[in-house]
Amino acid sequence: MGKLEFQEKVKSTVKTLTLKDFPAEEECLASVHLLADFMAPKNNIEDTEEIEKLLFEAALAANNTPIKTIVHKFPVQGVTGVILLAESHIAIHTWPEHDYISIDIFTCGKNTQPYQALEYLKNKFSPRQVRIKEVIRSSS
Repeated sequence: MGKLEFQEKVKSTVKTLTLKDFPAEEECLASVHLLADFMAPKNNIEDTEEIEKLLFEAALAANNTPIKTIVHKFPVQGVTGVILLAESHIAIHTWPEHDYISIDIFTCGKNTQPYQALEYLKNKFSPRQVRIKEVIRSSS
């Protein structure tokens, strides 16, 4: 997918949200927070545009509503990218000097599928080893 095609896809998917677009409070009382460590990824991606695409596609894979993405490339090496979702966020942090990527997927709502986002990212980065911690966050 070319840059222009990707930008058009983002424009057609991302929308301006109003309060009625957000999940009702009772739907968000229990949230899933996945913390994943990718060791020795075969594809250690440092390109900011590619990280932005990965975040966007991971959000769609999880049935989330993207709001805004920010990606920062550090001067020497490493990238941090975060996509803000109506249902929370997904973050990617890379440490190529340590052959390591940290993934953070936090979602709420009945229809979100955080493990689908995780599978999408695993397929793209192809880590040799993965550690996953699931945290159920709740007000009760």
